[in-house]
Amino acid sequence: MSHYDVIIIGAGLSGIGAAWRLQESGLGKTYAVLEARDAIGGTWDLFRYPGVRSDSDMFTLSYPFRPWRDTQSLASGDKIRDYIRDTADEGGISRHIRFNTKVVAAGWSSDDARWTLTIADGSTMTCSFLYACSGYYNYDRGYQPDFPGLDEYEGQLVHPQFWPKDLDYRGKRVVVIGSGATAVTLVPAMAPDAAHVTMLQRSPSYLTSLPSHDVVARALLRVLPGATASRIARAKNIVMTQGFYQLARRRPDRVRKVLRSLAVKGLGDEAYVDEHFKPSYNPWDQRLCVIPEGDLYTEIKAGRASVVTDHIDAFTPNGIRLKSGQVLEADVVVSATGLSLLPIGGVEVSVDGTPVQLGDQAAYRGVMLSGVPNLAYCIGYVNASWTLRADLSHRYVMKLLRHMDRNHLAVATPTTPGDSGRPLLDLSSGYVQRALDDWPRQGVRAPWIVRQNYLRDVITTPRADVTRDMRFRRATPASHRAPSAPRAAAPPAVASPAVASPTVASPTVASPTVASPTVASQKGLAP
Repeated sequence: MSHYDVIIIGAGLSGIGAAWRLQESGLGKTYAVLEARDAIGGTWDLFRYPGVRSDSDMFTLSYPFRPWRDTQSLASGDKIRDYIRDTADEGGISRHIRFNTKVVAAGWSSDDARWTLTIADGSTMTCSFLYACSGYYNYDRGYQPDFPGLDEYEGQLVHPQFWPKDLDYRGKRVVVIGSGATAVTLVPAMAPDAAHVTMLQRSPSYLTSLPSHDVVARALLRVLPGATASRIARAKNIVMTQGFYQLARRRPDRVRKVLRSLAVKGLGDEAYVDEHFKPSYNPWDQRLCVIPEGDLYTEIKAGRASVVTDHIDAFTPNGIRLKSGQVLEADVVVSATGLSLLPIGGVEVSVDGTPVQLGDQAAYRGVMLSGVPNLAYCIGYVNASWTLRADLSHRYVMKLLRHMDRNHLAVATPTTPGDSGRPLLDLSSGYVQRALDDWPRQGVRAPWIVRQNYLRDVITTPRADVTRDMRFRRATPASHRAPSAPRAAAPPAVASPAVASPTVASPTVASPTVASPTVASQKGLAP
């Protein structure tokens, strides 16, 4: 049985970033990255549908320690996948990855102060600290409504998450069900080759048109080194996106007018915009969808695509009948109806033999779980690039591990807050609402709240008091390190940008006075 100091679950954007930060920390921890699939990339290796791309700019979606140097801000899935793989290779992380290793259960033993992981093939591994970086999508199952009459449909039904390699839609009538990021990506990507593509939506989503290439980054690259130009573009995009989000929350009517004006400019038809691009909710109650260069509007104006806002009554042999009575004939139907969320990759967690119901736990700094020792998980922002928050989480975990090493502590367990109840993911989107009961909840005070504000978090998180509301237990003389486990080698030194990822020295914390093996701390010094 292999034992490691740290095991990271997932070799996607988050997992590779966590491994880089662990090596960079200089803690000398042995570690492994366990990946259920056979490739690096996570979501960006799973999704292969036409046009798949980022809906966040790459200057903020990329790692702060390895800046994005391409002027293409909204990059294709292939480019993102290559970027993650190159980062793993450059950092010497690839040799630590175990592919086709799906963790199905994780059990904590207080007596041994370690996690025992059960792999899908029946084998086991152990670690002292477990870090789940598996994102929040269910890779095995997307959300698929039970449409009436689906068995009668004689065409081809596909889900974007499982796109058939041999699907030929050239010259065919296509209906894409949905109005979210996947749908608005698929429609303009398929329209040039299909006979016609119809986007069928129950209700509209907010869209914004952005350039595919960052004009500021392009100008900076002419006069500055690539890394410097990328960091300036990153800082600029952080300020702009965070400012726009705050404006949307404080002045929703003003932002609604701006987004409508962009749609009218792109389509040239106010009535069409009011019928199909006028959501009933406020901006950023759901995630804002980005359309590069207004490509969706272009395809609609050209007549190669259209939007229908209605409800499905039933599938027919040749298409879809709507509640209004209209029938959409379709050779191919793409069910872009959303994703299924799955916390911690669906791993069944237990502590001393007692199952942990994640929905009953409170989220500690959005990184750990109340009452669960030596376990961290990674989630991103809902209003900005995933990596911005993920990297702050990685650095917090490293700070906690450093504190434990310095003070000869083996176990760190967040206490339980007095009350909780707010959702961890603050969006009204259907895919989020369907999964709320499966996710931990927020509390009402720090460190049990999860802010959607990177500009605040980038200042407070590096200075956070890792002992606040945390119980610690001393290390025992026995060592659990396996001699064969390779130690982490530091990745190539790359300076981090001051704005996006400031370097803050960890405060020296005196070893707590201990009257028993357990040390509790509920300081109120810092957020």
